[in-house]
Amino acid sequence: MATTTTLLTAEQFWEIPDSRKTELIDGVVVELSPPGLEHGNEQILIGSLLLEAQRRGVGRVLGEIGCIIRRNPDAVRAPDVAFIKQERLGDSERLPKTFFEGAPDLVVEIASPSDRPGEIQTKIREWIEGGASLVWIVYPDTRTVHVVESMQRRFTLTADDVIEGGIAVPGFSCRVGEFFT
Repeated sequence: MATTTTLLTAEQFWEIPDSRKTELIDGVVVELSPPGLEHGNEQILIGSLLLEAQRRGVGRVLGEIGCIIRRNPDAVRAPDVAFIKQERLGDSERLPKTFFEGAPDLVVEIASPSDRPGEIQTKIREWIEGGASLVWIVYPDTRTVHVVESMQRRFTLTADDVIEGGIAVPGFSCRVGEFFT
């Protein structure tokens, strides 16, 4: 006998207690493992570097926020670090309490040793198709960053290279090595 799965909308997913430790993929709730210490450290380092752009009023740097990147069936993903330009956030001093509708301008994903290449590529595709201008996949083990501007334009930077925010974070640049301790 076949079982039927009821697909959730982003709004229904928001109402689930503790849904902040999961993602919604094509209407189905998927549990996530909590990140390790190195991962958390990378999030803080990269986020703190992006704070300079926030102080200049370019936009906001945010931690793991839920982003509705697709509808019908709905998908809510949470980047490790996000940057959203100010004009997309509106004039209000306060940020909404709900999920962000769309992909951030910059998505930062920190690769864990257990991440499979296919899973990473799926995330990249979803972020780009969801509207992200720039995706950085950070690899702490090799101290490299894979920069994705589109599905056709990708390149890898090493610790000695300079990474730039491009149109996603205008005016931002730093040495890749600053992402790592």
